[in-house]
Amino acid sequence: MLQSILILHVGIFVDIFQSIIMGIVEGFTEFLPVSSTGHMIIVGDWLGVKQDSMVKAYEVIIQFAAILAVVLNYKEKFSPKKIDLWMKLAVAFVPLGLVGFIFAKQVKAMFSVEIVALMFIIGGIVFLVVEKFYTPKEHFIDDVEKVSYTQALWIGIAQVFALIPGTSRAGASIIGAMLVGLTRKASAEFSFLLAFPVMCATTAYDLVKHRSELFTDTNFAVLAVGFVVSFLVAYATIKLFLKFLETFTFVSFGIYRILFGVALLAFY
Repeated sequence: MLQSILILHVGIFVDIFQSIIMGIVEGFTEFLPVSSTGHMIIVGDWLGVKQDSMVKAYEVIIQFAAILAVVLNYKEKFSPKKIDLWMKLAVAFVPLGLVGFIFAKQVKAMFSVEIVALMFIIGGIVFLVVEKFYTPKEHFIDDVEKVSYTQALWIGIAQVFALIPGTSRAGASIIGAMLVGLTRKASAEFSFLLAFPVMCATTAYDLVKHRSELFTDTNFAVLAVGFVVSFLVAYATIKLFLKFLETFTFVSFGIYRILFGVALLAFY
């Protein structure tokens, strides 16, 4: 009896430890141009996390935590007075939503460590090339509310590349925004806000698709820990990322992506 209780407590401790690590990784990488999916795959494999109903429920919970982090960081944008901004964000969401819905099976079939690693490297090279020729000018947009519908559409088209595992939704949308004339800060902020409809759609899809298995035989303490950790880390990451961009460029992210991709190919 004592041995069974001990095993149960150790199991819960391990689950909570995994939840904390995964929450930190998700919260930190979701809004950075480094592919949260790629990092979650690798860290999950390292921790020995099995893809079961518990993990699916956990993914839904931490996605919701990231959504909440965006809402609280930009609560002044979530107002009926900002309807024009949200119409533009809706336009930017459409390309990803359509392509993702139509080619869902093909996208899922692309998940592999090799593809993730290659897209890390390719994405890193793209960042370095874009930064090489990127020179902010006076007419560049520094306020997300001044983005035009045409610019929003092009950003949305660029975001479609994020369907390839390892590309990074944030990275694709930020590159797209920079290429159509937004400053680095505005590009990052538009990407943050664009994450709201994208992640709402993704979370809703997961809830509908896995409704019969989600939250059954689930340790809610583990989910709660993951939610809190993911939210706090995501909230802080958004603020720190914007501070970072006041002084630095995306070059360091490009270099990191290349090194991370090479490491994946070497060790996996």
